[in-house]
Amino acid sequence: MTWGVVVDVPAPAALYDAVHAELLRRTGGTVEGLLVHLARVTDAGFQVVEVWESREAHDRYEAEVVGPVTAEVAGQSPAVPLPTTEFAVLGLVVPGAGLTG
Repeated sequence: MTWGVVVDVPAPAALYDAVHAELLRRTGGTVEGLLVHLARVTDAGFQVVEVWESREAHDRYEAEVVGPVTAEVAGQSPAVPLPTTEFAVLGLVVPGAGLTG
């Protein structure tokens, strides 16, 4: 089942930039099961919105790649769980999608 997640991160956007750059370097921008990834700056830090083929694909990537890279780049793991909203995706259209910024 297609699954989505929104994560609010109370940290500077520079952290996102550094983690994102390292993830792109390691994965080449190809992540099994990831359909859409976007991030935006918020008043409290930044927010990540993703759509996945399944929650299991997300959880595997978080545990095996994102968590270790974030800990490496930030010098530590988040001490508390981040505010997260999960949602079932009812429809998804990504015409002409490509990798940006």
